[in-house]
Amino acid sequence: MITIVLFIIVFGVIVIAHELGHFLLAKANGITVVEFSIGMGPKLLHFDRGGTEYSLRLLPIGGACMFEGENGLEEEGGTLSEGAFPKAKVWARISTVFAGPLFNFLLAYVLAMLVVAYAGSDRPVIQDVIDGYPAQEAGMQSGDVVTRMNGERIYLGREINLYTMVNSGETITVEYLRDGQKHTAALTPRFDEAEGQYLLGFQGYAEYVDCRNAGVFKYAYYEVRYGLKMTVKSLGMLLTGKAGVDDMAGPVGMAQIIGEVQQEAAPYGPLVVAVNMVNLAMLLSVNLGVINLLPLPALDGGRLVFLLVEAVRGKPVPPEKEGMVHFAGFVLLMVLMVVVMFNDISRLLG
Repeated sequence: MITIVLFIIVFGVIVIAHELGHFLLAKANGITVVEFSIGMGPKLLHFDRGGTEYSLRLLPIGGACMFEGENGLEEEGGTLSEGAFPKAKVWARISTVFAGPLFNFLLAYVLAMLVVAYAGSDRPVIQDVIDGYPAQEAGMQSGDVVTRMNGERIYLGREINLYTMVNSGETITVEYLRDGQKHTAALTPRFDEAEGQYLLGFQGYAEYVDCRNAGVFKYAYYEVRYGLKMTVKSLGMLLTGKAGVDDMAGPVGMAQIIGEVQQEAAPYGPLVVAVNMVNLAMLLSVNLGVINLLPLPALDGGRLVFLLVEAVRGKPVPPEKEGMVHFAGFVLLMVLMVVVMFNDISRLLG
């Protein structure tokens, strides 16, 4: 029951932020919002205000901000009003669609500030090196501050582990500072049978940073950036075959993760549980923002593609053609959701 409640709260906050972005920009652009709903399925509660229906639906796994005429069709028995989505200027529609993912990133930054203000963050400082591993053989030692890996800027200690995991087995050029002087080392990760993963040979690669000062703004940005990198690199692993559908998680999998984190944090008190939930919400909000920006039909990114085409060519794509593309994309997304949910339930039962 606790897991279900926490899942509803965490997912609800993320969905509300996303739909609120669409809603506020629609209102600012004079676009009529027909319904603002949280959840999917049958309505539990609803009321009308200012020409918009606000509703709470049964299944806490999504939401919607529906605009008048967004499917491009006329209302039954009449034409669309001046506040209809298709009648707004193209850049007004682009900003309205983009606002959903944008608000997810803004929410993530606010949540990250709360997390680092309480729990601090980590700098990429090597604590020690393992004998006989690449880092020691290349002359790296305790106190070295990693700044780049294959030219990519590193701000957090966790980024070292992420980069090693994504580029497993590949040689990595590591730039680091020692006593203010820049050094470079080419490290080829070595597979460790006991750990079951590739290692560079760092025995601890993070130094705690207290962020109860102005550093909270900087490290909150680093946390969101880390969540963004983790999401993008995970998608890259899916596309390159390094990860598969079995590695994905849907609502059931997310609920299971939330339950596991809650159980691990519970012995340390409700405040620690709350901070961990905020951290999960931050990562999931970044994830939702990135996923929605993918140029796929039925997602915000797919809608943005059609709007950008309209901005370039000076006229919209015929609504019936766009509708068919989005419908096909929606069907495929539903199929993927069923497969992922089946895998989630299988793992849960296993």
